[in-house]
Amino acid sequence: MANDPTKIEIIDLGLMDYEDCFEIQKRMLQERLADIATDRLLFVSHPPVITIGKSGSCHDIFHNEEDLYEKGIQICRSDRGGKATFHDQGQLVAYPIVKLRIKDVHWYVQTLLNVISLVLIDHGLKPELRPGLPGVWVNNGKIASIGISIKKWVAYHGIALNVNTDVSCFDLFSPCGIPGQVITSMENELEEQLDLNSIKKSFAEKFKNAFGYSRIETRRHPEWLKIPARSFTETTKVSELIQDLNLETVCQSAKCPNLGECFSKGTATFMIMGRNCTRNCRFCAVEHGIPVTPDPDESDRVALAVKKMALDYVVITSVTRDDLQDGGAEQFVQTIRSIREVCPGTLVEVLVPDFRGNKQAIESVCQANPDMFNHNVETVLRLSPLVRPQANYHRSLDVLKQAANHGLSVKSGLMLGLGESGVEVMETLHEILLTGCTNLTLGQYLAPSKEHIPVVRNVPPVEFEYWASIAKKLGFKGVVASPLARSSYNAHLLFNKQA
Repeated sequence: MANDPTKIEIIDLGLMDYEDCFEIQKRMLQERLADIATDRLLFVSHPPVITIGKSGSCHDIFHNEEDLYEKGIQICRSDRGGKATFHDQGQLVAYPIVKLRIKDVHWYVQTLLNVISLVLIDHGLKPELRPGLPGVWVNNGKIASIGISIKKWVAYHGIALNVNTDVSCFDLFSPCGIPGQVITSMENELEEQLDLNSIKKSFAEKFKNAFGYSRIETRRHPEWLKIPARSFTETTKVSELIQDLNLETVCQSAKCPNLGECFSKGTATFMIMGRNCTRNCRFCAVEHGIPVTPDPDESDRVALAVKKMALDYVVITSVTRDDLQDGGAEQFVQTIRSIREVCPGTLVEVLVPDFRGNKQAIESVCQANPDMFNHNVETVLRLSPLVRPQANYHRSLDVLKQAANHGLSVKSGLMLGLGESGVEVMETLHEILLTGCTNLTLGQYLAPSKEHIPVVRNVPPVEFEYWASIAKKLGFKGVVASPLARSSYNAHLLFNKQA
């Protein structure tokens, strides 16, 4: 039962950016409010970040955001209670998302603090609670902070225990709004580095006992789907350039899991013709809505961004524009031309929609002679109407065939994990290859939200390796296959493979 009061599900998210984890919390909060999920306890560690709660402000921070970004520290606002605090990889953060059976906020906070205290006592420390000051102290140094929110008696956010935390970072701001507050950690007090996993186990057991759960279910996202933390300094540079030039990227709009990695490397996939798509595919996070009129100056701004980012290889994609007679083909052509005028040495890949099968539109893009022509089939024939109801499987194959007949290097991609069978994947690879397309990407489908089509299964890396070997035996020249692979991810490497 989702509403089983005896069960707590424990999910270890590993290292995750604060904002990404906040989105997960919000989704799980809605699931708990709707009683479609049981109580949950999330364990996580965040890359260096200062978070500001509802009662805090930027005045609590002694440095501006630019200086902090240069130090690799992000600033995030939060809807939790409290003021400013700091998180890093050495800290244990616990976010209980639980329905309060005892509707008493003071009791809930006190019980959480008691759980932390018991963990510290197990390690030979003497915790102290201070009336009116939420948190836990050891030897006059604050060792744990608490900040929660409650909606319709479902609690979220939680506690942060300094285990191996770099406490010097607390000098950058006023911790919890208390100037001069001494901060300590378990490592400082015990003069040794501790194992975070053992602290998690201790916390989980004491949490279970304190809140009266009799059953624990432990779940982790598969190791192979863990996303490395972002380098915020480099990521911010790319984000600011894109914003300054009034451009869009599919990295941001489609919530790509590789955004942090690519931005931190100083690259991005540009999305032309606005952020609103005329289609509403069930797998895609790009916004559906009324699109803007194509901007004739957009191609020049993209070319300028390519120059400023010193890109040797760039991928240009777009929202689907069924409202335009040519589907936006001319905008692709102008963008290719602008890049080549400004950056003649840059290789250009286009990731195009199907242009509703308009052969003249497709031909115009082909005649612009992109270095790689990419159009994704996305899934197998049986699932295509469910996943892409406004697209057409065979029309996509025709797009690939027309580009291959023009003599271009052609690429396509499939998502796995939607319920396709091995036989269907094999048939699809054969059909893609018959079009003349010789480059392939295979990646795990990740549902952007609960409103999108759900993931049927997480495909392990060994299975991607298997399909990569099969694809190469069939005759594909360039193949990238892994859980986090996407059609434009490390596109330059695939281009080199097919050469």
